[in-house]
Amino acid sequence: MVVGRRGRRPAGSGVPLTFEVIAETLRERIRSGGLGAGDALPTQAVLMREFGAASLTVQKAMALLKQEGWAVSRPGKGAFVAHHDHPDGADDLDGPEATAPANGTTARVEALERALAEAAQRIADLRGRVEALETGSGERGH
Repeated sequence: MVVGRRGRRPAGSGVPLTFEVIAETLRERIRSGGLGAGDALPTQAVLMREFGAASLTVQKAMALLKQEGWAVSRPGKGAFVAHHDHPDGADDLDGPEATAPANGTTARVEALERALAEAAQRIADLRGRVEALETGSGERGH
């Protein structure tokens, strides 16, 4: 594939810029199952070597994937494939669902709600244990 250089697209050529090529390559790896939800995306250094790209170019590709909901960042850990809901039986990768994640925001919100519910349950369990210990130790002290 011919890639435009220096961030300039020849007028009317339709030649994708390098950051667009990187983003589309990663989208295709996600669509094909090569990268699954929660998997780490290649590091900036790996992508720079693979595409012969500058760090800013790779950063632009990653920013695009994050903006579109394909990727999420975890500070200090890197970028990961976002979790998406896919309709049951949806194996048509040529439709609109192949170009953008299905319900990406909804899936993230639901995952956060599940994590919050689990944390609330753990807190309730811990409170119960503390109360049991306090009640038990109060009886022993008398």
